[in-house]
Amino acid sequence: MPGIAIIGAQWGDEGKGKITHLLSGLADVVVRYGGGPNAGHTVMHDGHTYKFHQIPSGILYPHVQAIMGNGMVVDPDELWQEMETLRQAGVDFSRLMVSGNIHLIFPYHRLLDRSIEAFSGSQAIGTTGRGIGPAYTDKTARRGLRVQDLLLPEAELAERLDRALRFANTLLEHLLNAPPVSLDEMMERARAWRRWLEPFIGDAFTAVHDALAAGKTVLFEGAQGTLLDLDHGTYPFVTSSHPTTGGLLAGAGVGPHVLSRIIGVVKAFQTRVGSGPMPTEVHGPLAERLRGTGAHPWDEFGTTTGRPRRVGWLDGVALRYSVRLNGITELAITKLDVLSGLETISVAVAYELDGVEVETFPAQIASLERCRPVYEHLPGWDEDIADVRRFEDLPRAAQDYLRFIEELAGVPVSIVSVGPNTDQTILCSDNILA
Repeated sequence: MPGIAIIGAQWGDEGKGKITHLLSGLADVVVRYGGGPNAGHTVMHDGHTYKFHQIPSGILYPHVQAIMGNGMVVDPDELWQEMETLRQAGVDFSRLMVSGNIHLIFPYHRLLDRSIEAFSGSQAIGTTGRGIGPAYTDKTARRGLRVQDLLLPEAELAERLDRALRFANTLLEHLLNAPPVSLDEMMERARAWRRWLEPFIGDAFTAVHDALAAGKTVLFEGAQGTLLDLDHGTYPFVTSSHPTTGGLLAGAGVGPHVLSRIIGVVKAFQTRVGSGPMPTEVHGPLAERLRGTGAHPWDEFGTTTGRPRRVGWLDGVALRYSVRLNGITELAITKLDVLSGLETISVAVAYELDGVEVETFPAQIASLERCRPVYEHLPGWDEDIADVRRFEDLPRAAQDYLRFIEELAGVPVSIVSVGPNTDQTILCSDNILA
């Protein structure tokens, strides 16, 4: 039962879409197990750029069944727009399945999200405003509506939606000074969703387990990153789900024994979107150099929000934490090419916390906010590596940098990305795609 997990090992935006797409070529099933339209996976395929937010990246391969798992939240309006854009590019959705257990994002969730952020002022989290948090909140409070509820008789659907709306409108009107949302309007929206979404609704749990039992390769595609995990991330500056291996097990409905490989995707430097501590953050010309100008879709600007990402040197302390937390077996390093031309490359190997050097990720965010990086400085390289396809053809300094990351993380580097296109990839052993 070969299950392969793709886990973001930083604060998201690590390049999981490209790695998923690369491995999807030899997979039979690709499962998105968490998050929603706050995700943004950019894939370069056959000379075209595709942006995925809710649909699994593997849908581009005609032999792959793409499954949206129960741990997700879905906005059908945005899903429809995403599908229409991909349809125009020739993508076939006959192999798409949407779990009936996925929770729905209604327009009032988006309104709540934006209103809460505005109400929070300087304490705002920096969400994407897509309604993710309020939808997961309703799920936890057991007042959320799921995809399968769209198939209920009208009266029962209206009753459930009215219950959720009473709570939402109370918050909107009396706390957030926002207009209430009409039940009739939401029911009309739900009817429209049902008309086009019904053919895709299925039993994702059984489909995944049947594939595993048949010996098929199932790829589990993560969204966001480990350091945004609701329990183990830099709370409260986190997402509302669990983008870790633990979240995969719940979000796809599988046990840990199905995972033969857990691939941690790591950018060759560090980025973050939104508020919260980031010990290795840099500013000024170096930040602009790492971020890019925004002229290319792979520059460091959010796929979903368009916001410039915060950037910094690779944080080895956080990386070790992610490896340990997820049980990562190997690393996929992305954007190594961005570091070409830098005279020196720095990596945080420890933190200084209140005058004491520590090598473990602090359990308290207040401590992390006081941490200062302890750097080890490595020589850079001048060569353009975008056309390199073998590890041994990389400049010696680039090879040494990757080996340094391996030693720091305690697991091997198996995949190295040297550009946005799928073929701009170095496979560090012959059986990576086996």
